[in-house]
Amino acid sequence: MLRPYLSHRLFTRSSTALLAAAIGAVACYPSTANAAGLLIADGGLGGRLEVLEHQATVTINNGVAVTEVEQVFLNTENRAVEALYVFPVPEGASVANFSMWIGGKEMVGEVVEKQRAREIYESYKATRTDPGLLEQKDYKTFEMRIFPIAAGAEQRVRISYYQELGFDADRATYTYPLSTQAQENGDSAAARLGLTVRVLSETPIVALDSPSHGDAFVVAQNSPHFYEASYETRDGDLSRDFVLSYQVNKAQTGVDLITSKPQGEDGYFMLTVTAGDELSEVNEPADYVFVLDVSGSMGFGRKLGVSRESIAAFVETLSPQDRVEVMTFNVRPTTLFGELTPASEATLSRAREFLQSQQAVGGTVLRHAMQTAYKYGEPDRQLNVVVLSDGMTEQGERSELLQLIGQRPANATVFTVGVGNEVDRPLLRQLAEDAGGIAAFLSEGDDAQRQALAFRRKLTHPAATDVRLTIDGPKVYDVTPKLLPSLYHGAPIRVYGRYRGDGPFGVRVDAEARGKPLALTATKDRGDGKNPEIERMWAQQTIAALLKDADRNDERDAVIDRIVDLAEAYSIVTEYTSFIVLENDAEYQRWKIDRRNAQRLERDRQGRDALEARLERLREESLANLGPLPTAKKPAAKKFSTSFAPAEDGANTPEPSSVLLLLLGAGPLLLGRRRRVA
Repeated sequence: MLRPYLSHRLFTRSSTALLAAAIGAVACYPSTANAAGLLIADGGLGGRLEVLEHQATVTINNGVAVTEVEQVFLNTENRAVEALYVFPVPEGASVANFSMWIGGKEMVGEVVEKQRAREIYESYKATRTDPGLLEQKDYKTFEMRIFPIAAGAEQRVRISYYQELGFDADRATYTYPLSTQAQENGDSAAARLGLTVRVLSETPIVALDSPSHGDAFVVAQNSPHFYEASYETRDGDLSRDFVLSYQVNKAQTGVDLITSKPQGEDGYFMLTVTAGDELSEVNEPADYVFVLDVSGSMGFGRKLGVSRESIAAFVETLSPQDRVEVMTFNVRPTTLFGELTPASEATLSRAREFLQSQQAVGGTVLRHAMQTAYKYGEPDRQLNVVVLSDGMTEQGERSELLQLIGQRPANATVFTVGVGNEVDRPLLRQLAEDAGGIAAFLSEGDDAQRQALAFRRKLTHPAATDVRLTIDGPKVYDVTPKLLPSLYHGAPIRVYGRYRGDGPFGVRVDAEARGKPLALTATKDRGDGKNPEIERMWAQQTIAALLKDADRNDERDAVIDRIVDLAEAYSIVTEYTSFIVLENDAEYQRWKIDRRNAQRLERDRQGRDALEARLERLREESLANLGPLPTAKKPAAKKFSTSFAPAEDGANTPEPSSVLLLLLGAGPLLLGRRRRVA
């Protein structure tokens, strides 16, 4: 994830215009990108960094992943320099910490308003002391700056982020993104590259594998509920995503709850509603229009190739009663058939030939393609418009696209698939949300056919619509989302909120399934409330909801203050806030920056230490079954006796572990027809 690359672009010590905001602007840099990283020397000269170590530790607890990345790099120059790293984060991830080592001690960063953080950073550069800055540059990339790095010196940094994993039915996928367009012109390697993944699941795990790296991962099963995977190499490739996937036994339709209750404060909760097999339904024939982006931005890496494979795999799953059209677009759309055609072998063959002939060139105008796709709607058939794109359309087109969604035919649903790490996820997600569909995001290192089939199952299996949620017991407030999506198979609904009061949660879910009313009730205990990750995730989802509503109405100014307040309180990097690392606690006091993240991080780490101790117990229990079983000590033989008393079997059956597992079904928040929370 820390994605370094080299630039010879000139910068001065007092410069504040350090880099263009978007990854797309990287094309403006010279093509001498190097694996070591982007190094900006304060004297205006280029330079070189070497990545000595790149280590990531991932803990996935019932679909919630906490990723901690630690990297050590070396300044090979004979002068002090400023380093700039650009790195992507996965779908739905929230950067939750930025630390750097100063004088041998880890200094934890704090989140402040973005412009103020930049001004503080620039003021320290003038005195050549040790600040660090981490900013969100746009919807798809973050930047980390460190100054100064002394001649020949090493620098250690640590970044962590939280995310919900995407699930399809019984399989979850975790992506550790490394590939970026900034690396396209240079090799990329770390002297030592390692990734450790621990997976815990309340539902037993069936399998764990890596579509991207295969047998290069060592997988260990410690129990049916706890798996580990490990990868380590020298001169590791930093231009290739890591993708891991694990499968669990299918859950029945139900509701799960986890909470966090800080001492002396109101609590936080997360509810997960999951559809089981009993809600499966026979699919009605439908029409599909596949809209493939072939603009120039799709030419990086395997974006276009993965998209072609995904469409072909999807069409293969259709029945002869389904009808299909394939369309490509850049500045204007191009159709294959000009009409809806039955999904036969001949149709698939022509679609493959058409897709293979396409090249990634030109700009991106999605609006015309959507208008053309809507023309295929018929009153008596369901129309599914499936858009495969990186979403990098013209900025001025965003509001027009959102308005266009409201003009779709009454029986049309829009689904979006984003490919690669440089994807406008907020736009693609909102396009699907406003059109009653769902969004999916694919890594170039993933199994395209498997993901296409997974998305197909979700698309054709809306288990329940008109979903409504009522919560009795504690007083709940600040619930997000306020409008609930449809419930799809393999795509649970997640609801976050705050609560005050004691007692269990009484939960009722009302919906419509197969044309009939569905009612589901459950009483859930709040547990021990020791899940602090939920607090940041609630704030992150609240911020995302504020931005969606603002973008829909083109009125962001009205929500910026609220976003900054939440981000500073819960230590979240956004478009309007940044992490700043200062040399010591006295410097934070001088700038009147509260050490809220340092306190929150300490509590998080205490919780993780306790969890690690429990995981170690699971490992020991697993290892206890290897080798000869222990036996009781044999009694001493009697003198001159030729027989011995038989030893009794003293082996004990290990007690089950009491590891606290988050009771999540998992899956991204998928959006469809919505109802308010009661």
